[in-house]
Amino acid sequence: MTSLARVPGKQFAKTEDTPPPAMYWPTMPVSPDLARIAENDPAIRVSRVELRRPDTTLPAYTAAPRNAGPRTPGVVLVLHIWGVDEPVREAARRFAAAGFAAIAPELFVRSGAPDGDGQTDYTIFRPHAEKLRKDRVDGDLRAAALWLKNAHPQGKIAVAGFCMGGMIALRQAIDNADVFDADVVWYGKVAGFDPTAIRMPLVGHFGERDTGIPADEVRAFRKALRGPHDILIYPTAGHAFFDHTRPSYVAPAAADSWRRTIAFLTKYLRA
Repeated sequence: MTSLARVPGKQFAKTEDTPPPAMYWPTMPVSPDLARIAENDPAIRVSRVELRRPDTTLPAYTAAPRNAGPRTPGVVLVLHIWGVDEPVREAARRFAAAGFAAIAPELFVRSGAPDGDGQTDYTIFRPHAEKLRKDRVDGDLRAAALWLKNAHPQGKIAVAGFCMGGMIALRQAIDNADVFDADVVWYGKVAGFDPTAIRMPLVGHFGERDTGIPADEVRAFRKALRGPHDILIYPTAGHAFFDHTRPSYVAPAAADSWRRTIAFLTKYLRA
């Protein structure tokens, strides 16, 4: 599956990353900004739960459609460097508003990381990120997926993440391929992953101006993928373009990436 640019109007310049017009998905209106979704939004239910793990109890933030049922699809959200802060919690609520149950486990609980809300210095979280053990994280995300499966036994489940969480989410396409049905990556590093080993449907969002994840590296990764995928590199965006609390936020790219994500998950989780 080739990269599909769903670009209404003239928000993004046409580049080599953009397919011929005949390959565009049908144009849908995109807001110049993503509407905020509050915890008291009447269409959703928000809760905080605990996941029992062999060595600890893992707090998790959850959001689901108010009318969720056994067939409601789910999304496990992987934290970014700031932990399960308000942008991650709002992403969970935004998934709920779009018809998906979401859970975001606090993977930093074992190292006692500070609250990420309002933080501007990511370096204070680096030691906590470095303490994340691959086997524990994979197990934690598996536990979160099973929590969703218990709540919605007939619903398919995706994993999604931003930045560091995007890289961890991408790893789940290999490590937890038996649990997840689709994968969503916002600017997670692709270096070190064998794209031919990823068979899970994958939608990815990257920025041409991201100095930490070279666009050519993403293009090479995309070219080698064998499973269903939709990987797009936004010419006007850099890293963390989805996070509206940071100067890096690029509203058109964020809105388009969200629309592409919901279209992709609707196709692969609701089929």
